[in-house]
Amino acid sequence: MSLKSRLTFVAAGVVAVVVALVSTATYFLMRHQLYSQVDAQLTQHAKNPDQNYRGLNPFQQDFIAKVLPDGERTSDSDQLPIDAKIQAVADGRRPGFFRNATLTAFRISDRRKFVLHSRERVLPVTGGAVVVARDISYIARDLDRLRLVLILVSLGGIAVSAGIAALVSGATLAPVRRLTAAAERISETGEPSERVPEGGRGELARLGAAFNTMLGSLDESLDRQRRFVADASHELRTPLTSLQTNIDVLRGDMELEPEQRRRLLDDLHRESQEMRTLIAGLLELTTSGGHLENEPFQLDELVENVLERARTRFPGITWEEGSLEPTIVDGYRDRMERAVWNLLENAGKWSGDGNAVEVSLAQGELRVRDHGPGFAEEDRPLVFERFYRSAAARAMPGAGLGLAIVREVAEAHGGTVEAENADGGGALVRLSLDGAARVDSLKT
Repeated sequence: MSLKSRLTFVAAGVVAVVVALVSTATYFLMRHQLYSQVDAQLTQHAKNPDQNYRGLNPFQQDFIAKVLPDGERTSDSDQLPIDAKIQAVADGRRPGFFRNATLTAFRISDRRKFVLHSRERVLPVTGGAVVVARDISYIARDLDRLRLVLILVSLGGIAVSAGIAALVSGATLAPVRRLTAAAERISETGEPSERVPEGGRGELARLGAAFNTMLGSLDESLDRQRRFVADASHELRTPLTSLQTNIDVLRGDMELEPEQRRRLLDDLHRESQEMRTLIAGLLELTTSGGHLENEPFQLDELVENVLERARTRFPGITWEEGSLEPTIVDGYRDRMERAVWNLLENAGKWSGDGNAVEVSLAQGELRVRDHGPGFAEEDRPLVFERFYRSAAARAMPGAGLGLAIVREVAEAHGGTVEAENADGGGALVRLSLDGAARVDSLKT
């Protein structure tokens, strides 16, 4: 059953319950009013049995009988049956009462019998009891008509409410239907570029806006994925082509000098190393959203260890270790180590022998400053993009993934990374981990 049908049935059901309760209450209230009116008139007549009651009740004839304690009857006694209950009232053994009864009466005109559905009032009086009865078949007819009217009104009200509920639910669920249609089309085409109208206010309008935001994020994510696959394919094609060419030469029939063979093997080794580095970087990027163990670690000690590796890797560079403030980071140690190494390696490649690289850590911010050429203005906004390599960097080994990995790691820790040109020349990269870092030490 559709949501529209369920809402319609619920609304109609609620209206049906309310209408049934109101109709029932109306019916019993009217029934009570009619009987109360008759009871009041019967009581008045019983208190004044000799009064001409025709003026009070022009449409009905009251039958009246006086019952004595010894069981004698007077006045219409042949019309009203006197049973033990009435006799008990006459004897003073029980109070008066009202009741509905069926009795056989005679028409005065032709003395023919007919059955009456009557209302009786038995009232104790001095010296016996008075019984007054009245035909109340008209009340039954009135109540039957009232019941029929209430049933018809109830059915009509339920039908009208169901129709209105169907219209309202249809209009209310129109945005949901648009969302459903858009989701089905996106599922069929695989293209989340479609958007749904966001008009109106309230929860459904917010749902439409949230759906469009989700589609925008999905579209952007798919676009990044396509660009990533395209860029990765492009970057892998070059070393693979070079590897294939060198392997074909080595497998060929052409005689090679030892020196030529050695150069080819060196090229194969270099290309395989670049392939290994490139694949490692791609794996790092593709698993950035994976589930790794999150634990506190000492960032200052991690930076010291990476600095030792950098001194070994770039012995011609002076690595100046500034203040490394004791800092604890709640995050991923292996990933952070890779990011710090990428920063130092990038600084080492651009500094050149004889220059210095300054490294410091304070207030959760790691600063790496080299004394190389710095960033060109047109390159600086793009240095953290995947596979981006400046014109000067294309002559150097690498795939343009180092700083992209640094940004991914920073964002995974709730931090940021910025690149700028330092005063006096060179580049300055700042990795800030304010959200995950705190000044402290794990040592006790």
